[in-house]
Amino acid sequence: MQATEIHDPHGAGLLLTLFVMLAAAKLLAELFERLRQPAVAGEILAGVLIGPACLDWVRPDDLTGALAGFGVMFLLFGVGLETKPSALLRVGRTATLVAVLGVVLPFAAGWGLMRIRNEPQVEALFVGAALVATSVGITARVLSGMGLLDSAAARIILGAAVIDDVLGLLVLAAVSSLAGGSANWLELGSTAALAIGFVLFVAFLGAPVVTRVAPRVGQLRAGNALFAVSVLLCLGLALAATAIGVAAIIGAFLAGLALAEATEHEHDLHQQVRGVTEFLTPFFLVNIGMQVKLDVFGNPSALSLALWMTLAAIITKFVGCGLGAAGLGLRGAAQVGAGMIPRGEVGIVVAQLGLGLGVVSDRIFAVVLFMAVATTMIAPPLIRPLFAGAKEPDGR
Repeated sequence: MQATEIHDPHGAGLLLTLFVMLAAAKLLAELFERLRQPAVAGEILAGVLIGPACLDWVRPDDLTGALAGFGVMFLLFGVGLETKPSALLRVGRTATLVAVLGVVLPFAAGWGLMRIRNEPQVEALFVGAALVATSVGITARVLSGMGLLDSAAARIILGAAVIDDVLGLLVLAAVSSLAGGSANWLELGSTAALAIGFVLFVAFLGAPVVTRVAPRVGQLRAGNALFAVSVLLCLGLALAATAIGVAAIIGAFLAGLALAEATEHEHDLHQQVRGVTEFLTPFFLVNIGMQVKLDVFGNPSALSLALWMTLAAIITKFVGCGLGAAGLGLRGAAQVGAGMIPRGEVGIVVAQLGLGLGVVSDRIFAVVLFMAVATTMIAPPLIRPLFAGAKEPDGR
């Protein structure tokens, strides 16, 4: 019996789901650390083992999806707390180039691969869109564990991920419009303006306001007032981001970014956020693993497409984003390229949208799902050796 199938007035099913997911994540994370492999990969593999693909103890549902959403949201909020707006501004030009090349090449590769195999045009466009956006939560988790969030490559990756998400939103909006018959260019233009305006407003106008207001929050009498207000800001900006059409994690990241200057020396706040993050993030990683569908291997054609798509997804991000960061030198460019590889939940969401619109088949959805999980698991073992021994160089 699956953990999520248990229903009783005492909530045993919920408790069992939490227990199984967290215990599996931590056990596999410890095993992988002892094997000198990234703990992130172990936590994703834990999801594969306890999910429908293997033991079938827990299945993805609204509950696990909500836990995963909160996990990645607080992960990016914590990353934002460690990243000052001025640091991102210094790498803005490089991050923009990285993001643009990291969108154009994967989209072209995904679309081209599908068209070569004579798949429908709209389905090819959705696959291209699924290859576009980076799931920066995986990379952030690895770099945070290595204490390298302040490195130039890490700042470029974070900045590029924000721009990448906005560009990915526009690509997805255009593809969705085409799926409906024709593109609404006015709607696309307004979406672009809102998304870009939201990011710029929070990062460069909201942050100074928060810096001035934060000391007054610390004077409130309620216990842990600064932590409570910070969480409210995180949830509020995540909600605002979703209303505009940007991923909630971008809003959460920007909330942390806005608080970074004001809370630089608030060690209690950082410890509290870190505690919440350590509890919730494993649910995000395990949930990715539980999405794996091994039945894709039963069809030689689908397996071939899945492997080619995964290879294209890795090479285009690595090369495209690496070229954008060429000014960092060969190793720095490789660091940025590897850091932008994971697709994670972003690619899955795009494929789900296409499935819901009836333009993506179950077979192609399974292929995209395989690609998203595979790139997420492949990236950490690449990132760690590339960043091993790295210092914290000055940003560009």
